[in-house]
Amino acid sequence: MKSLTAEQPSDSYRRRVLTLLVLVYMLNFIDRQIISVLALDLKRDLGLSDADLGFLYGTAFGVFYAVFGVAMGRLADGWNRVRMISIGLSVWSLMTALSGLSRTGVQLGAARVGVGIGEATASPCAYSLISDYFPRERRATALGIYATGTYIGTGMSLFLGAVILRTWNQAFPTGWHGLVGWQVAFFIVGLPGLVLALAVSRLREPVRGLSDGLLTPPAKHPFRDFLDEFVSVVPPFTLIGAARAGAPTLAVNLAAAALLGFAAYVIGQASGNVLQWAAIGVGFYAVFSWASALRRRDLPAFKLIWETPAFVLVVLAFGISAALNYAVAFWGLPYAESMLHADKATASLLIGGGSAAGGLLGLTIGGRVADRLRRTNPAGRVLAILFGFVAPVIPILIAFTTGNTTLFCLMYL
Repeated sequence: MKSLTAEQPSDSYRRRVLTLLVLVYMLNFIDRQIISVLALDLKRDLGLSDADLGFLYGTAFGVFYAVFGVAMGRLADGWNRVRMISIGLSVWSLMTALSGLSRTGVQLGAARVGVGIGEATASPCAYSLISDYFPRERRATALGIYATGTYIGTGMSLFLGAVILRTWNQAFPTGWHGLVGWQVAFFIVGLPGLVLALAVSRLREPVRGLSDGLLTPPAKHPFRDFLDEFVSVVPPFTLIGAARAGAPTLAVNLAAAALLGFAAYVIGQASGNVLQWAAIGVGFYAVFSWASALRRRDLPAFKLIWETPAFVLVVLAFGISAALNYAVAFWGLPYAESMLHADKATASLLIGGGSAAGGLLGLTIGGRVADRLRRTNPAGRVLAILFGFVAPVIPILIAFTTGNTTLFCLMYL
């Protein structure tokens, strides 16, 4: 990693930084989504159920990604972002590769937790770096380009996974030295991240506020700030944070943990998915602990977040939207294979390519449409968001109820 610089970077260097960050984001989603194309193979070889797959893809990854994301964001505010994103990329790439050595669902789950923790470093660092490398008038464009990594990575994960599986299984129908296609897929998509991490580590760390001309000195105690945030949001270390505030606070925290744990157990027993609901309970407990800590140390910020109905509703809406979007993104290919008997390679190309194209198109025109609506209607941007929520409902219903593969792929777009 190169030293801090207060010099304005050249346009070519900015493009280099943005290119590497887009590649990081692409790998972020390739490593995240690869489990979708491997789902049926994992069910067969590891004896997993659909609920297990949902846990591995969603809950095991998502809860730890979200919980650690808060603490990682705090560290990104005060520490070297280039170094941090390089370490995070190395961690999640290594954990993706290690997923290929799994022999049980528990081992794969542990690896997925590691992927989630590593990936939690990416966006906080990337957004901050882009803000310091690009001036205000070009920042939105740079952030939009960075966001394309989501759709390109998602599409590539399905296509690459299908190609790797077909190539390996055709060459070695019974495996090679015990290695089967899904294991090799994890190796191939995981290990390149270590090389990319080395390239990212060579970037210069800009001085904060550089592009706005408001140079900000580094935090004096970044790791102390990180640990304060860590013990406020990451269970069971949240008990340490609560204990610091005194016995009454600790008692309330323990009561909340017990109540959420009991609720998760009851729902888990009723649904038959205790582990799934236990992880969700951990997530809710983390939110409670973090909100309580924020209220103690920064009451104005707490009120701004939790006593602003519009903000709370937007967060809830985004969470529900993310849950639905990721569910559809994960189950699309396994559904096409198992229920419609579609060819994996063909379906992955259509679904992955369609998802990438549709996402890029929406990203390109969505902002412009929202801005145009805003000029003619004060609620224009809200209307654009509502359209984004409502428009996919009918196509999704058709896609997951039709028996026609072609119609499924068209609606999935």
